[in-house]
Amino acid sequence: MSEFYPTIKKIAYEGNKTDNPLAFRFYNPDELIAGKSMRDHMRFAMSYWHTMVAEGSDMFGVGTLAKKYGSSDPMEQARNKAHAAFELMDKLDIDYYCFHDRDIAPEGSSLTESNKRLDEITDLLKDLQQEYKKKLLWGTANMFSNPRYAHGAGTSPDVDVFAFAAAQAKKAVELTVKLGGEGYTFWGGREGYETLLNTNMGLELDNLARLMHMVKDYARSIGFKGDFYVEPKPKEPTKHQYDFDASTVIGFLRNYGLDKDFKLNIEANHATLAGHSFQHELRLARETGFFGSIDANQGDMLLGWDTDQFPTNIYDTVFAMYELLKAGGFTNGGLNFDAKTRRASNTNEDIFYSYIAGMDTFALGLKMAQKIIDDGRIDNFVNERYASWNNELGQKIVKGQISIAELEKYALGMGDVKVGSGRQEYLEAILNSMLFG
Repeated sequence: MSEFYPTIKKIAYEGNKTDNPLAFRFYNPDELIAGKSMRDHMRFAMSYWHTMVAEGSDMFGVGTLAKKYGSSDPMEQARNKAHAAFELMDKLDIDYYCFHDRDIAPEGSSLTESNKRLDEITDLLKDLQQEYKKKLLWGTANMFSNPRYAHGAGTSPDVDVFAFAAAQAKKAVELTVKLGGEGYTFWGGREGYETLLNTNMGLELDNLARLMHMVKDYARSIGFKGDFYVEPKPKEPTKHQYDFDASTVIGFLRNYGLDKDFKLNIEANHATLAGHSFQHELRLARETGFFGSIDANQGDMLLGWDTDQFPTNIYDTVFAMYELLKAGGFTNGGLNFDAKTRRASNTNEDIFYSYIAGMDTFALGLKMAQKIIDDGRIDNFVNERYASWNNELGQKIVKGQISIAELEKYALGMGDVKVGSGRQEYLEAILNSMLFG
């Protein structure tokens, strides 16, 4: 089969002095950081939906990128698309990919036809994985695009829609296992509501948990050993998403007994739309034991929707990689580029430029994060700021060995309390000196 990206050669690391736009400046897959290669640290993945499917359309205009892959027949397009995907991953030296079921094969007129199409394409994907030595990071089901899911999937008021969603998720799990996927993600595209005037919130939350339990139990029964992820998303498409942010999802998982099997897939753009920083959501997931995987992108702070831009903000990636290193690295997760080129970036070359920019930005972020950890000043400052919790009183509180009455007695006898400085600006200056000094 002829190449789909004939003008692009394999992207190589050439260092930060190169003037070649089709080369890596910072991502050296074999470079060791803290005893592990960059490749193993970051486990980069291609998003099938944005990279192979999205044509650059928006609410005001049609697509600007042709994604027909040389055919007008939907199944021939799907087959060609698969070959193009693995050519692209091979040229970018990306080891993993992620997909929704409807990304890889077009939906048929019935569930039976849709499943048959999926079987054919996943047979091809399995062969291509072996040929190119690539892996599936995680799979998921698109239960938000079809009009049947206008009111949600697991949270639909219609029991028939719930049943259809369960069947679709069952198939998606089977495909994930078939392809050796290391994770399965729940992306609640329409799991929320527009108004409480027509919503039974309690039933919807219970039903969403029921669906997740069903999928989890079935996946385990057929040998799935990987992680399940929930991807917090605060807005778009519903006004009130049940998976608003990391804290909301963690509370949901604990409330419904799903916390032993599920972790979080944190996306940068979703974090900022929820009013948090990317690092905040990663830190919360790490501190509570729910850190799982990352969707690597960024949003535009001047726009109030999910722009899914390729990540180029060094500060964001430094802090993200700091959290990754502090978490001990990925287990089954990775850095999935849930990102798309801008609508005006309308050539195949732009896809490669975008991935190179994103991979280089995270590689630089990883190096700088390790530099911060090795330097130790910021970590030491935090430890010293909380040092009083290691004294006798602090330890009694932590261990539950003191009553509130005893604390009152202590407080009455000590007079006024003076606190030290948080020295935020001092620490920000130290950070800048390490990054750019």
